[in-house]
Amino acid sequence: MTSPLRGAKRAERTTATGPLYAYEVRREGRPVVKLTAVAEADSTVTVDAEVFPATLPPGEGGVRRPFHFATPEDAERFADETLTALEYLSCDVVS
Repeated sequence: MTSPLRGAKRAERTTATGPLYAYEVRREGRPVVKLTAVAEADSTVTVDAEVFPATLPPGEGGVRRPFHFATPEDAERFADETLTALEYLSCDVVS
Protein backbone atom coordinates (compact mmCIF):
# COMPACT_ATOMS: atom_id res chain seq x y z
CA MET A 1 0.00 0.00 0.00
CA THR A 2 1.29 3.48 -0.87
CA SER A 3 1.88 5.78 2.06
CA PRO A 4 -0.77 8.54 2.16
CA LEU A 5 1.96 11.02 3.10
CA ARG A 6 3.55 10.86 -0.35
CA GLY A 7 0.93 13.14 -1.87
CA ALA A 8 0.67 15.53 1.07
CA LYS A 9 0.77 19.26 0.71
CA ARG A 10 4.08 20.00 2.36
CA ALA A 11 5.25 23.47 3.24
CA GLU A 12 8.69 24.46 2.03
CA ARG A 13 10.97 24.35 5.06
CA THR A 14 12.77 27.69 5.20
CA THR A 15 12.64 27.97 9.00
CA ALA A 16 12.69 25.54 11.91
CA THR A 17 9.03 26.24 12.73
CA GLY A 18 5.80 26.34 10.78
CA PRO A 19 3.37 24.13 8.89
CA LEU A 20 4.60 20.74 7.66
CA TYR A 21 1.58 19.12 6.00
CA ALA A 22 -2.22 19.10 6.05
CA TYR A 23 -4.90 16.58 5.12
CA GLU A 24 -8.65 16.58 4.88
CA VAL A 25 -10.46 13.25 5.13
CA ARG A 26 -13.94 12.93 3.65
CA ARG A 27 -16.59 10.26 3.55
CA GLU A 28 -19.41 10.55 1.04
CA GLY A 29 -18.27 14.13 0.39
CA ARG A 30 -18.61 15.20 4.01
CA PRO A 31 -15.53 16.20 6.07
CA VAL A 32 -14.64 13.65 8.75
CA VAL A 33 -11.18 14.74 9.96
CA LYS A 34 -8.64 17.47 9.25
CA LEU A 35 -5.03 16.79 10.28
CA THR A 36 -2.49 19.62 10.33
CA ALA A 37 1.14 19.20 11.44
CA VAL A 38 3.20 22.14 12.69
CA ALA A 39 6.89 22.17 13.62
CA GLU A 40 7.50 23.92 16.94
CA ALA A 41 10.54 25.99 17.95
CA ASP A 42 11.79 23.22 20.29
CA SER A 43 12.00 20.69 17.38
CA THR A 44 8.81 18.92 18.42
CA VAL A 45 5.78 18.56 16.15
CA THR A 46 2.14 19.15 17.00
CA VAL A 47 -0.52 17.42 14.93
CA ASP A 48 -3.85 19.19 15.30
CA ALA A 49 -6.80 16.86 14.65
CA GLU A 50 -10.20 18.39 14.01
CA VAL A 51 -12.92 15.73 14.03
CA PHE A 52 -16.38 16.31 12.58
CA PRO A 53 -18.88 13.90 14.24
CA ALA A 54 -21.68 12.56 12.02
CA THR A 55 -24.22 14.22 14.33
CA LEU A 56 -22.69 17.67 13.75
CA PRO A 57 -24.76 19.91 11.46
CA PRO A 58 -22.99 20.65 8.14
CA GLY A 59 -20.84 23.78 8.20
CA GLU A 60 -20.14 23.79 11.94
CA GLY A 61 -16.62 23.53 13.33
CA GLY A 62 -15.40 20.20 14.61
CA VAL A 63 -13.86 19.08 17.86
CA ARG A 64 -10.12 19.91 18.00
CA ARG A 65 -7.39 18.07 19.84
CA PRO A 66 -3.64 18.57 19.60
CA PHE A 67 -1.23 15.64 19.66
CA HIS A 68 2.40 16.44 20.56
CA PHE A 69 5.35 14.39 19.27
CA ALA A 70 9.05 14.49 20.13
CA THR A 71 10.20 14.02 16.53
CA PRO A 72 8.84 14.72 13.05
CA GLU A 73 9.11 10.99 12.31
CA ASP A 74 6.79 10.14 15.22
CA ALA A 75 4.26 12.71 14.03
CA GLU A 76 4.45 11.42 10.46
CA ARG A 77 3.94 7.83 11.66
CA PHE A 78 0.86 8.93 13.63
CA ALA A 79 -0.60 10.74 10.60
CA ASP A 80 0.20 7.83 8.27
CA GLU A 81 -1.46 5.26 10.54
CA THR A 82 -4.48 7.51 11.11
CA LEU A 83 -4.96 8.08 7.38
CA THR A 84 -4.53 4.38 6.60
CA ALA A 85 -7.17 3.42 9.18
CA LEU A 86 -9.59 5.99 7.75
CA GLU A 87 -8.98 4.69 4.22
CA TYR A 88 -9.95 1.19 5.43
CA LEU A 89 -13.21 2.78 6.63
CA SER A 90 -13.97 3.95 3.05
CA CYS A 91 -12.86 7.55 3.58
CA ASP A 92 -11.08 9.63 0.93
CA VAL A 93 -7.86 11.43 1.85
CA VAL A 94 -7.46 14.84 0.23
CA SER A 95 -4.16 16.63 0.67
